[in-house]
Amino acid sequence: MRASVVIPTLNEAEGLPRTLEVFYRAAASANRTLFPQDPVDWEVLVVDGASTDGTPEIARRLGARVVNEPRKGYGRAYRTGFDLVQGEYVATLDGDGTYPADKIPWMLLHLIHHDRDFLTGDRLTYLEQKAMTTEHRIGNLALNLTFRVLFHTCLKNAPARALVDSQSGLWVFRRSILPKLRLTQDGMAFSEELKLEVLLRGFRLEEIPIHYTERWGRPKLSSWRDGYRNLTYLFRKRVEISQETRRARQVPVPAEVGA
Repeated sequence: MRASVVIPTLNEAEGLPRTLEVFYRAAASANRTLFPQDPVDWEVLVVDGASTDGTPEIARRLGARVVNEPRKGYGRAYRTGFDLVQGEYVATLDGDGTYPADKIPWMLLHLIHHDRDFLTGDRLTYLEQKAMTTEHRIGNLALNLTFRVLFHTCLKNAPARALVDSQSGLWVFRRSILPKLRLTQDGMAFSEELKLEVLLRGFRLEEIPIHYTERWGRPKLSSWRDGYRNLTYLFRKRVEISQETRRARQVPVPAEVGA
């Protein structure tokens, strides 16, 4: 079985070695215990946005495949990575040590055994005090509430808890769903766009609580700026869906031949 991990990076020389070390150790253990009959051949793809601290060299030294992506943006890095991965399954991680890299193999097993298409991590249930600033917490609260209000119809057929955390960046999913998703966002709004598209296209999504911890290295997220952009995207997407629905209802039903 082949699977890929995509990690977007920008100056993550401090956190990336630990992230990869934890993941490699967990993957090796899981191949002995969780996947003994069909060990997972993991591809690690680092999509680097012009780091100046040696991140690409560190990634290569630790066995990752590195792709340079000069175009800016969190979503842009993932869209580039998703076009290049070769695994049947795809997982994502940040390079700063915040997400539990050791949980990826277990999430893959859960996805397969429970016949899901997409798993996403919920950071908020077990959130550690130092993992988010007050501004970041407020922003997440506002975005999650807006998401649930604007897209309550999309969430009707999802599991009861989904989505507690619409902004999470830890995912495990089947690569086969990607061509069916319309992904357009280059920035942080990509995270909510991806989950929305999964729900809109009728794929089986499940959310799993995870431990989200304090990052290694300097934060790059601008809580207010990125939060505003994400909020704006949610309203634009709601309008877009409404317009598509109206157009679909207005399409005339063709008359039967010979009628």
